Amino acid sequence: MIKGMTGFGSVSLAKGTLKGTLEVKSVNHRYLDISYYLPAGFAAAENKIREIVQGYVERGRLTISLKVTSKPPVIFEFNKEAVKAYLKYAQVLKKEFGLDDGLRLSDLIKLPGVLDAREGVFNAEALGPVLETSVRKALAQLNAMRDREGRSLARDLLKRLGEMAAQIKKIESRSIGILHEKKKRLTGEEFSSFQKNSDVSEEATRLAHYIDEFKRLLKTDQAVGKKMDFIAQEMQRETNTIGSKLQDKQVVDCVIALKSKIEKIREQSQNIE
Repeated sequence: MIKGMTGFGSVSLAKGTLKGTLEVKSVNHRYLDISYYLPAGFAAAENKIREIVQGYVERGRLTISLKVTSKPPVIFEFNKEAVKAYLKYAQVLKKEFGLDDGLRLSDLIKLPGVLDAREGVFNAEALGPVLETSVRKALAQLNAMRDREGRSLARDLLKRLGEMAAQIKKIESRSIGILHEKKKRLTGEEFSSFQKNSDVSEEATRLAHYIDEFKRLLKTDQAVGKKMDFIAQEMQRETNTIGSKLQDKQVVDCVIALKSKIEKIREQSQNIE
């Protein structure tokens, strides 16, 4: 069954000090387009994530975000050379001014340049397996939603295709009636010319074929949205030809109805993978 292109998946993940939520969202797009919103240190994981995505999604604009709710441990670095320098000058001052109070550790770590505290970053390589597992789970949820959308779209499209088939039958029936009417009023040569120029049997046959082809595509699990859009364009072309060949109110009404349904079909095809 066809898939839609709108979906969402969310997975909580935890590994060591990392706690967060991975979210995957998708909307319709002509190609596969992925945007990443990952914490610092995870840029190298983008290529692997893309490989995983390509196994689940063929078309659509995806947004993959990792929202971290925990912070990596703060990294502390002691500057031993600065400590040695402070202690050296403390001894000099002690002797020169007769001071008897020495530097304590609590005093040292407050001095500029002794202690450097900076925010750590997650080790993306070590967290790779849990991240990849989370991406797969989120994509499975996303595809489940896209499958449900696909079923809804298929029902709507089948209904419109059935309505199109009914309009085609009306056109075929009316074209026969028009020929009977013209035959009574035109000369043999005039009727022969009219019959040749107003024959829409080929266009009607092709429209019927496109409807059958469209129904076949609705049953596949492959990415067929582009094919459907192409078929809808061909449907529009054949319908326009029918309208130009048969200038009759009943036929024109059918052509207008066909064009309306084809336009809706094209719009829906934009939402199919």
